[in-house]
Amino acid sequence: MPDRRFIHIGFFAGAGIIIQLLTYFTGTGYFLTQLTMSSYYAIVIIGLCMLMGYAGQISIGHAGFFAIGGYLSSAMTTHDLTPFKGSLPVRLLDSIGFLVDRQGLYGEQILHFQPWVSFIFAVLVTVAIAYLIGGPVLKLKGHYLAMATLGFGTIIYSIVIGTPVFGEADGISDVPAFALLPGLTVSGKMSVRIENFYIAWGLMSICMLLLLNLVNSRVGRALRSIHSAEDAANAMGVDTATYKLRIFVISAVFASVAGVLMTHFNGGIGPSEASIMKSVRYVAIVAVGGMANLWGALIMGLVLNFLSLRGYFGSLDDAVFGGILIVIMLFSPKGLLRKETLSYMRDIVLQRGSEEDNA
Repeated sequence: MPDRRFIHIGFFAGAGIIIQLLTYFTGTGYFLTQLTMSSYYAIVIIGLCMLMGYAGQISIGHAGFFAIGGYLSSAMTTHDLTPFKGSLPVRLLDSIGFLVDRQGLYGEQILHFQPWVSFIFAVLVTVAIAYLIGGPVLKLKGHYLAMATLGFGTIIYSIVIGTPVFGEADGISDVPAFALLPGLTVSGKMSVRIENFYIAWGLMSICMLLLLNLVNSRVGRALRSIHSAEDAANAMGVDTATYKLRIFVISAVFASVAGVLMTHFNGGIGPSEASIMKSVRYVAIVAVGGMANLWGALIMGLVLNFLSLRGYFGSLDDAVFGGILIVIMLFSPKGLLRKETLSYMRDIVLQRGSEEDNA
């Protein structure tokens, strides 16, 4: 009998095909743009869900990792190296295929790094930073950990908004398309809108499968023991510090990868992607979906981000997500889509139906 995880992922991949066909037959293909962006945000959210729901570590700085990926990749693929073309380092990089020429926004020739090179570099930098701050920060607990990650997010935001190479308050534009494979290009052009929807949905499905496998492995059991009782897990020989650090790095890499691909899809990135409210939004969505419910976090990430990107919340966008977080923490700390919550709601409905029948 096939593993249930693969069956669920198969159904989810099929849902993506159905959604795309519905937009085609109903003439609402423009929805695919927001659905593609929502998919990239959902990758950040399921990575954060793994950190919060299974390792029990809260992070209010994951927008910083998203920004690290997006800003590094965009800076490397837009910064013109033509003035340094005669220098030895640039000639060496060009000879090994790390650089590429393209026509700029105003018709000028620009020499810059290949998107694949910038992507790998951004992910490696993310891993290094996550290890660097994760070691000391993850020794903290509760609101101390939340404040430390909040400080990290604030630092990243200050750097991107105050550094000329990152465009300061204007951000970076004219980011080129990212050719993943022959015939597969991450770009916001209408001609490849369907292709990009499937790229994002497919990557999201792969990330989900990886995390589901992790949850159902020995590592996943160790993480659940850390979340339930860290001191007891330590006493049983679980290397809690190593597990927490590694899952922190994995969630940071998810955010960075999503940041790189989103930036190439949009053709640019702005400081709002590194803002604290963006991190609060990720935490709020994880809380709604369920702290230890990857499917719940994924579904709510897609739905809430799609509604936000379509402008349904208007100018109150940040207020809505802040309000969601407050309400969830007050009335359903484990999330709306947790099994316990759904069972409780089902029992209430059945009880009311029984009372009406008796009346």
